[in-house]
Amino acid sequence: MQDPHAQLTPPVLLLATPQVMDPFFHKSVVFLVNHEDRGSAGFIVNRATDSRVAEVLRGMGIPWKGPEDSRVYFGGPVQPHLGTVLFESQELSIPLAEGEETPSEAFKGVRLSRDAASLARIALAPPASFRLFLGYAGWGAGQLVEEVLRNDWLVAPLNKELLFTAKPEQAWEEGIRGMGLDPEALATWVSGSPKGPVN
Repeated sequence: MQDPHAQLTPPVLLLATPQVMDPFFHKSVVFLVNHEDRGSAGFIVNRATDSRVAEVLRGMGIPWKGPEDSRVYFGGPVQPHLGTVLFESQELSIPLAEGEETPSEAFKGVRLSRDAASLARIALAPPASFRLFLGYAGWGAGQLVEEVLRNDWLVAPLNKELLFTAKPEQAWEEGIRGMGLDPEALATWVSGSPKGPVN
């Protein structure tokens, strides 16, 4: 079996197996952005909420120039009021506003930021690939490795299309199929199976 620590080197996707019944994570797709000995963190990318980005930003005094139907995403149960922006940016250097922190690079061409000044600037001309998450998914030291070994998660290569899909409700099945697995067959596999999921 491949070393789970090597498997979990970000950026990767975590696909919850059907045995994960926690309502936060059942059939979730998680974008893992950090994995260290002291813990791991990521964002659930297929949980769109009923809240609109425009409404949330209006409450912050930030004008939103993107689509009015853009929705806020539930990133996870940790710090559910903490906002994080994931957005595509091909610029090698982003001009920053005064006092703005440099957005971190999640992977090539895609950045993350929790800085309100960055959000205000991006909101004036948001790229098509944009997500506003509230909260994040977090694991303590050794917890995620234990869950992977318990077969709670399938680790998949990063797929940018799944991160920004217009149909988040289909992301889990698409991710499973992208691994060469049948979602319906996977649903019949349970913890303790000697072979794990099969096609």
